[in-house]
Amino acid sequence: MERPRIFKAYDIRGLVETELTPDFAFRVGLAFARFLEQEREPGTIVIGEDMRPSSPILAEAFSAGATSNGMDVIRVGLASTDMLYFASGKLNMPGAMFTASHNPAEYNGIKMCKSGARPIGKESGLQLIERYVFDGSPIPMRPVGIETRRNMLDEYIFHLLSLVDVSQIRPLKIVIDAGNGMAGYTARPLFEKLNVELIEMYFDLDGTFPNHDANPIDPENMRDLQKAVRKHKADLGLAFDGDADRCFLVDENGKTVNPSALTGLIAERELSKHPNSSVIYNLISSRAVAEVVEESGGTAIRSRVGHSYIKKLMADTGAVFGGEHSGHFYFRDFWCADSGMLAALHAIAALGSQKNSLSRILKKYQRYFSSGEINSTVSNPQEIMSEVEQFFTAQEGVTIDHLDGLTVSAEAWWFNLRSSNTEPLLRLNVEARTEARLNRVRDEVLALLKR
Repeated sequence: MERPRIFKAYDIRGLVETELTPDFAFRVGLAFARFLEQEREPGTIVIGEDMRPSSPILAEAFSAGATSNGMDVIRVGLASTDMLYFASGKLNMPGAMFTASHNPAEYNGIKMCKSGARPIGKESGLQLIERYVFDGSPIPMRPVGIETRRNMLDEYIFHLLSLVDVSQIRPLKIVIDAGNGMAGYTARPLFEKLNVELIEMYFDLDGTFPNHDANPIDPENMRDLQKAVRKHKADLGLAFDGDADRCFLVDENGKTVNPSALTGLIAERELSKHPNSSVIYNLISSRAVAEVVEESGGTAIRSRVGHSYIKKLMADTGAVFGGEHSGHFYFRDFWCADSGMLAALHAIAALGSQKNSLSRILKKYQRYFSSGEINSTVSNPQEIMSEVEQFFTAQEGVTIDHLDGLTVSAEAWWFNLRSSNTEPLLRLNVEARTEARLNRVRDEVLALLKR
């Protein structure tokens, strides 16, 4: 069969009617079962699905493929991605989650993991699964597996509350924008157990996303939440993406919070419970993260961008926590997987344990000015990155590294320039001590890209 380019670095994602069809999902289920057998994984797969209309259809086809190859299946039904990771971790079974996360309604996808929520990416099995899908694989003569169903929402909520103490927080008013995604399913039963007044926005599960895209990293999708926080004089606003594995904050003034500030806050909290531990941060995170970790007695470890890299690094180093600039937060006590809801509980616990406002609490973690991610369309990304490197190498006091793309650092500023995996784009992130220096470095790099 013709190969659609829907196997990405960490998951499968494609258009529902033309690329990610039930027949294709059946083939992936078959291939995943074969891969798991070779890896000597447990013989049962746990499957979750988001609110997109195609998700239960695709999950059904995937399950049929897996069971036809002798695997048993537990369908947990509607789930956030971190709820699926919880199920994989608690049951110690491999998992598959049907979601396209923040992508528009016409897309869907499959995120897969090994038992214990261990990640599967391009370099850790996804390429082999892709080969089995398109080229076929030996099918052992085994009895057809059994599919059962199990609702794990209550167990998931109980586990989250066992990891963060929110039993003594002061009364808080919190607005949540679920973006018609899976936070509309998981947040309400969780927040009913907290001392908060919850104001719900877009909690109806609707995979057509009638209000705005479930992508909080786009500032336009945060406007409604910012207005609501100011209107209701709330203490905190929370926004989740479509599968609720990412969390973004809005403070009491209606201002969005850089995810690096939340990384610093959670790192400090986790290090107070687990002294002298390591914390992972990706290389686009603010310098403030590493500074806070070191000040808190921990060891800061820099990582490439991407959840499979961070999860592996956490497992290899025993790190207690990891954070990314994109709103992903990873916890050792959560099988090194990411959980937007667990990150939200940390923010609530910190806010509710003192009288200070969120903006005042986060001030110590916000030490620099940041550009955010700036995308530029270019014809030859690698050639242009080499030109940028040559330009800055000639400057005094500058260091260069290539952990992930090109990172150029000086005493008062740094920037990272990375190539997109899927498009002819260069992604630029700049940070500096002053806004004037930030603007100068940003404009210098952008001028080189345009030239």
